[in-house]
Amino acid sequence: MATLTGQQIADAGLAGWVNLGGCLHTRVRTGDFAAGLALVVQIGAEAEQRDHHPDVDLRYGHVDVTVVSHDAGGVTQRDVDLARRIGELAAQRGHTLHGTEVTRLDIALDTPDRTEVAPFWRAVLAYEDRPGFDDEVRDPAGALPPVWFQESGDAEPRQRWHFDVWLDPEQVQPRIDAALAAGGQVVDDDAAPRFWVLADPEGNRVCLCTWQDRG
Repeated sequence: MATLTGQQIADAGLAGWVNLGGCLHTRVRTGDFAAGLALVVQIGAEAEQRDHHPDVDLRYGHVDVTVVSHDAGGVTQRDVDLARRIGELAAQRGHTLHGTEVTRLDIALDTPDRTEVAPFWRAVLAYEDRPGFDDEVRDPAGALPPVWFQESGDAEPRQRWHFDVWLDPEQVQPRIDAALAAGGQVVDDDAAPRFWVLADPEGNRVCLCTWQDRG
């Protein structure tokens, strides 16, 4: 199936879901473990029926769900349909979706030659290559953040590691405001709304990223 653009996903009107880096995410506030487990069982049955399986993280008071078509390399219509159905299952149990509470974290290493350093990080983290991409390694179990290698110069000093924090677009300005109140600054917003570069009081940088203005 063809992958959907960020705008097509937004136009689908999936209440309670957010698009973070090409995956659909939500958080279902269930209140306790038993209620969460019952919802997970329903989601599992639905996934088996559709032969399309989300990632589900059961915690005491909530369930996090991620939906993506790995074989297509992004979000497809079947993901939108499954996300909508999961929302219906949650509503039937009296639960609401809180997708804007979810954040995705990627770790980036600035390097002038990713082919030199990527094998080391793949080995030491026991990660694997991402099919079709030579600038990223990922946890096979999907439990830890991916690491990607950003081309940079070799002049010193320079920051080598930084975080990419993926947010729903509506959450960016509140997050920036909180960072500024905590002593940070906006270093670069030329690429907004794709991403903003912020720095802490010592100059360590982080990018706030959204799906907007991406292919």
